[in-house]
Amino acid sequence: MKLRSLITLLFLFFIAESHAIWLTIPSSGTKCVSEDIQSNVVVLADYYVVADEVDHNQIHTVSLKVTSPYGNNLHQKENVTHGQFAFTSAESGTYLACFWLQNINNHQQPTVTVSLDWRTGISAKDWETVAKKEKIQGVELELRKLEAAVEAIRENLIYLKNREADMREVSESTNAKVAWFSIMSLGVCIVVAALQLWYLKRYFRKKKLI
Repeated sequence: MKLRSLITLLFLFFIAESHAIWLTIPSSGTKCVSEDIQSNVVVLADYYVVADEVDHNQIHTVSLKVTSPYGNNLHQKENVTHGQFAFTSAESGTYLACFWLQNINNHQQPTVTVSLDWRTGISAKDWETVAKKEKIQGVELELRKLEAAVEAIRENLIYLKNREADMREVSESTNAKVAWFSIMSLGVCIVVAALQLWYLKRYFRKKKLI
């Protein structure tokens, strides 16, 4: 039962690490895909423009730009029908891949569909090359994949634990600042009320009302 649960978990992990999606790029505007990736993770993606449903001979083009959480440009192409990009994440955070259409000869392209196969971690690893290089196959290769998956899960758990600690620290710091702000606001209200009372008392005495 434990082995079956482990295999199921690893299978779900493989599915989560590989994202094959279709994007509908509007004639105006940008369509982006984002993923929260930790540092030192290999990312590999293939993309291609899907043939037009009406005219299969008509080829459309798209432009794209891939940026890191700090805004660094990792990949950029213009007017392409297909391509591939790969990088190793240098910092943790949200990575963006944005697609858009460009006007050519003042003629606006119609809506275009793009297929994007986004793979990270062990899903982006070339296991065929590893098998040939280390001369392993069959069960040994599958065990190597499971070992890599377990290691990736452990790293993800550590990453999530660190993120949780950072968020807890930010939350505690924010709560402390809110508490001090509340105390200062209450103090200001008390001082203002005291000044108003003193002013009114002085005014009434000057007018000989009290």
